[in-house]
Amino acid sequence: MTEHARRGIDGHNGEVRVLVVEDEVALAEGIARGLTAEGFEVAVSHDGIDGYEQARSGDFDLIVLDIMLPGMNGYRVCRSLRDAEVWTPILMLTAKSGEYDEAEALDTGADDFLSKPFSFVVLVARLRALARRRTDHNLQPLELGDLVLDVVARTCRRGTTDIPLSPREFALLEVLLRNRGQVLAKGDLLHTVWGEDFEGDPNVVEVYVGYLRRKIDRPFGRSDLETVRGEGYRLGSADLAVR
Repeated sequence: MTEHARRGIDGHNGEVRVLVVEDEVALAEGIARGLTAEGFEVAVSHDGIDGYEQARSGDFDLIVLDIMLPGMNGYRVCRSLRDAEVWTPILMLTAKSGEYDEAEALDTGADDFLSKPFSFVVLVARLRALARRRTDHNLQPLELGDLVLDVVARTCRRGTTDIPLSPREFALLEVLLRNRGQVLAKGDLLHTVWGEDFEGDPNVVEVYVGYLRRKIDRPFGRSDLETVRGEGYRLGSADLAVR
């Protein structure tokens, strides 16, 4: 992303290109008008197939993607884009109480979700947060010894061994690696990876920590991902936290 675009993200002059894929015409036009007023450059699609083609061929910084779309639903659009190695951040619009919608959105490769009806102020804040993650610093591979997470290519490896991760496992590992050596509370992980609106079982964090251990540690005889009883989880030794 150019420095010109980064200024736009932070609320100054400059434009960040956003593709809004939403079949409710009035809602899509309202989002487009609001984002344009906030300094974003906006393109709109009302169809899943057209939205997918625009996302593949267009140079967008962000995508706002509804689930219920004609032609191809949002899940398929998201999954197809990730399969095509299009890593543009996606904020998916889900049902008001769609816990399963939210879970599937993240599992198909979305970066964030927002439940309908939503506050436009929150939408803008979420989009700016997603855009800030695309700075050059945040796109550098994350490493802990021979464990490497490439946030651009969306790959993980231990030494020369590739480790397949689900989108949710990837998101959890990214948070842990960005805070390596620090103890992260379950609630903080839940808020960051599953979102502040998640109302499911908080023990899902423990489940996914277990998934990660079985992928990044146990096959290699490692124990980098540890549980700190009564506090949370830490990836890497404590001395890393003070470097």
